[in-house]
Amino acid sequence: MEILKSNDDYTLNIQWFPGHMAKTRRIMAESLGLVDAVCEVLDARAPLSTQNPEIDVILKNKPRLIILNKCDLAEENVTKIWHERLKSSGRVLAIDCKTGRNINRFLPEVRNILAEKIERNTARGMKNKKLRVMVVGITNVGKSTLINRLGKMGTRVRVENRPGVTRGNQWINCKDVELLDTPGILWPKFEDVIVADNLAFLGSIKDQVLDIETLALKLIRKLREAAPAAISNRYKIEDFSDDVAILEAIAKIRGFKVRGGDGDTERAAITLLDEFRNGVLGRISLEKH
Repeated sequence: MEILKSNDDYTLNIQWFPGHMAKTRRIMAESLGLVDAVCEVLDARAPLSTQNPEIDVILKNKPRLIILNKCDLAEENVTKIWHERLKSSGRVLAIDCKTGRNINRFLPEVRNILAEKIERNTARGMKNKKLRVMVVGITNVGKSTLINRLGKMGTRVRVENRPGVTRGNQWINCKDVELLDTPGILWPKFEDVIVADNLAFLGSIKDQVLDIETLALKLIRKLREAAPAAISNRYKIEDFSDDVAILEAIAKIRGFKVRGGDGDTERAAITLLDEFRNGVLGRISLEKH
């Protein structure tokens, strides 16, 4: 493997803005008049990085419920801090769609932010009129998984653990609420390198457009600062002085080899990223404040 030395800067050229995402922005803006509120789904491990700044402009003053999804993968005390910080933008709810944690609080929160709307409907004799909520967020934060959890008795939507699966708007019934699922959207360019890295770590950017080993080295460097115990506990590595050595050690420990007997660091990189994304390394928040 030809790779940068550990004391060099690892540079990832991240520019991913598929054509359908430009269309998504337009569809979201056009659909805004069809809904009563918006549910914005963020990844609890990196709320700032996964909050698309363009969404604020598109959504304007619509009532908003902010979901900190995958909270079981983030550090609980850090999630509480983000919960307080995000209150200025709307009501906030920390959930985990995979385990179902706090899912039962979703509909009550929607009714809470739309209490005035419900009261007006009741006064007009439309007590049973369904509320409409548009679910938005960047790719791979769990929008479709959330909707599938909520719409068990309704129409399911396709879910895969990779970005860009949802391509068109879909309505899903959920008791007295109709949910509008929208494709994930990323902004055209990443001016903040830290944000770009976090999105790549979380899988919000397709691995196919990245150098997977360079990405893994950047994650190792991040984990050395944010959660060194995660590496030592999982891979039994005690020397954290060299990023490349850590990746090579993971390959050796897992028995990943290429022809000739050298360690297969590409497989090690894929393994490290997968285990981080799935919470195997423990609860880790990429953004502490």
